[in-house]
Amino acid sequence: MNNPRNFYNSQIDHYKSHLSKAAQKLAFSSLLRLAVFLATAYFVYHFFGNGTVIVGVLVVGIALFLFLVSRHSNLKYERDKFRELIRINETELQVLERNFQELPDGSEFEDPLHPYSQDIDLFGRSSFFQYLNRTALVEGKQELARHFLSNDISNIEQRQEAVKELSEKADWRQNFSALAILVKTETRTQTILNWLKTYKSFVPKMMRWLPILFSGISGLVLAAFFFDLIGGIELGLWFFTGLFITGIYFKRVSLLSGSVDKVQETFHQYYQLLALIEDTDFTAEMLKNKKELIASEKEKASQILKRFSKTIDALDQRNNMIFGPLGNGFLLWDLRQSYKLEKWIKENSSKVEQWFRVIESFDALNSLGNFAFNHPQYVFPEIKEFDPFITKAEQLAHPLLDPEKRVANDFIIEKEQFFIITGANMAGKSTFLRTVSLQILMSNMGLPVCAEACTYSPIKLITSMRTTDSLTDDESYFFSELKRLKYIVDEIKNDKYFIILDEILKGTNSTDKAIGSRKFIEKLVRSKSTGIIATHDLSLCEVSNELPQVKNYYFDAEIINNDLNFDYRFKKGVCQNMNASFLLKKMEIVD
Repeated sequence: MNNPRNFYNSQIDHYKSHLSKAAQKLAFSSLLRLAVFLATAYFVYHFFGNGTVIVGVLVVGIALFLFLVSRHSNLKYERDKFRELIRINETELQVLERNFQELPDGSEFEDPLHPYSQDIDLFGRSSFFQYLNRTALVEGKQELARHFLSNDISNIEQRQEAVKELSEKADWRQNFSALAILVKTETRTQTILNWLKTYKSFVPKMMRWLPILFSGISGLVLAAFFFDLIGGIELGLWFFTGLFITGIYFKRVSLLSGSVDKVQETFHQYYQLLALIEDTDFTAEMLKNKKELIASEKEKASQILKRFSKTIDALDQRNNMIFGPLGNGFLLWDLRQSYKLEKWIKENSSKVEQWFRVIESFDALNSLGNFAFNHPQYVFPEIKEFDPFITKAEQLAHPLLDPEKRVANDFIIEKEQFFIITGANMAGKSTFLRTVSLQILMSNMGLPVCAEACTYSPIKLITSMRTTDSLTDDESYFFSELKRLKYIVDEIKNDKYFIILDEILKGTNSTDKAIGSRKFIEKLVRSKSTGIIATHDLSLCEVSNELPQVKNYYFDAEIINNDLNFDYRFKKGVCQNMNASFLLKKMEIVD
């Protein structure tokens, strides 16, 4: 069994060593760039008046300086990657200590109308999403939220296989996350896809060959100038001819340049992530299928995206005060790069969406793999679709509770059974409901669950535990409850659900509540539903005398030495000890 803490500490030491070396290389690179700049300036000053030599010095000096700038950027990127990898491992150590409240909490995905998300602390501060989420991309985060909300019970074993494999690829996952985090993209991928689909070309087809021909002639003109075959006037005329040709399309090239500048970082980031996926062998069927979606017969998808990214970089050189005029005057640079971009868009825009979705899917799945890696003691449920039991879990517990303090319980429930759970306040009923809810959700997602052993027959989840009133809709608490119960009744007509209810019909008087709750339980049993209801109403337990599908369980509380004690054990039977009066007296609220 792996030890996550040891792994993360080892990674931090490893990457700190690499970071130190990268910082040294970066410092030397800065000095080298300064030396080239000063040397170029010196030779220009020394040979001032000799146009031929000055042009030669400028060409060599600029070319060398641009090379060093590019190399410096690569070194800076390498340094930043090591910093990010260190941060990733430090974050994991913090999360293992249950310090994760500063991570993104996914509160934007909260939905009170969803079958279960509002009731089980799925999103928001200290939520399960905040604990598990390690996505680096906005779209990856959205994809992970879809996993949480889908209620999909198909292909669970394939998901388990994918999660297991990614959990074993810790280095790969961290490299993927570091690459994804390093580039801060401002334009969402859907905006990019819409732009690619609606883009209209403007560069004439002759620009496929004209810049090449023009550049060749420019080379001859420059050679002639160096060998004193032509003068500066002829060189200048040729230079301004190039500027005139590119100037005709200046506005439209500027618009294209502005558009690609907004997507440049995304393509730079995504081609590297695609390369990571392409260069990795996967054995899990789900991961292999996703990798096949980026397969290309002629050229790797990563290389295709890289080519687009590099062409954007090339077009961006038009903004260089020295190279911009020279490149357009002698090479028709803007038109050459614009033609390449438009050709790329025409050939590849239809494939980009699929490539993006694969990357975002891996970003989401990495979080699931990371969760499995962090919890080697958890178990993947054995999936038994035709088992008479919905779940048989040994020592089931809530994954967000402190492992040193939490109390685990065995939980076994057959299909079409309904458990009524009673118990004193604070005895553990609501926590247990959320524990069972999470076990079902995690099982459906292909995650390991917080238990020593578990078999599971897949079923969708639906809950009613946190109904709220709505002042804006002029809606009472009781009416909100009724709407939620009506929603559940309608849903179970169409599919099988595991139903979890916590103290229903709280918005009415006790007699009416007891009658209504009983009738509702009877209706659920007649519909052959499976589930749990927690209640303080002991009279509801009498339903088990008439309906064999209904079983009674409870959580107990004891008063020992004038103190309230809980064991948080899930027991068969009906609770006899309630504690509201005791607590009112203990807290001196009443006499």
